[in-house]
Amino acid sequence: MTGDMQYDIFIIVMYIFTFLFGAAVGSFLNVCIYRLPKEESLIKRNSHCMTCGAYIKHRDLIPIISWCLLKGRCRACGAKISPRYTVVESLNAVGWLLISLRFDIANNPFWCILNCLLFSALIVIFFMDWDTQLISTGVCIFIGVLAVPEFIWFRNFTNMGIKDHLLGALITALPLFLIWLISKGKAMGLGDVYLMLAAGLYLGVSRGVAALAIGIIIGAIAGSILKKTGGSSKFAFGPWLAIGILISALYGWDIVNLYMNATGLGELIYGEGYISKLPYNV
Repeated sequence: MTGDMQYDIFIIVMYIFTFLFGAAVGSFLNVCIYRLPKEESLIKRNSHCMTCGAYIKHRDLIPIISWCLLKGRCRACGAKISPRYTVVESLNAVGWLLISLRFDIANNPFWCILNCLLFSALIVIFFMDWDTQLISTGVCIFIGVLAVPEFIWFRNFTNMGIKDHLLGALITALPLFLIWLISKGKAMGLGDVYLMLAAGLYLGVSRGVAALAIGIIIGAIAGSILKKTGGSSKFAFGPWLAIGILISALYGWDIVNLYMNATGLGELIYGEGYISKLPYNV
């Protein structure tokens, strides 16, 4: 077996492991989505059937596979188990795999891990806010804490100093805070403010602004559709901000570069002939 073939096999195994581990983490995310709004412990209580209360055996806790083998029903009472559980597990597994492909996990493993953790936190934000219109402050803090290893280990890659991280938090959170303040919490919750504060701290100014803009645009479209179909103008905004944050984490610099070069904003700010190539030159 040649060295190139061994390396290819190693890469394939790495991607398979990433998918499987992502599914396992997705199982824990289900626990977070269900228990965090109720302020229940994430580790003390065993998983159980929501209908009969029977504890779920270890053989029935295999991510994705167990739900399929049980045909979406509880082994003890036969009650239907929501497909949401396997959807979250599958979504996290596929997301981790795609992030690993996007950032080349073989050459940038820690950068991939950091963004995979961000993705998982955003999944919790998305489904928790969708269900309860609540955003966990703890999850927001977790996202903000991710900015610390990003700054320490990847500042040469991101070209962001501590000032960029802090300004990103301020610039992305301030507009939502003003909306919350003016509307007295009717148009925007503080959870959305905390989410963008943490995301801006992680993403910095350029990607933070892109995340906010994308989230607002998607949220406006989704809100219009929900209002037309459901008749209510009240809806969770966090899920759409989470999508904007994810898109910006993956493609934020590309989006900002495209916008600045297409509109001529780069030349206006930095001078004639300037071509924006963030994060390599700012």
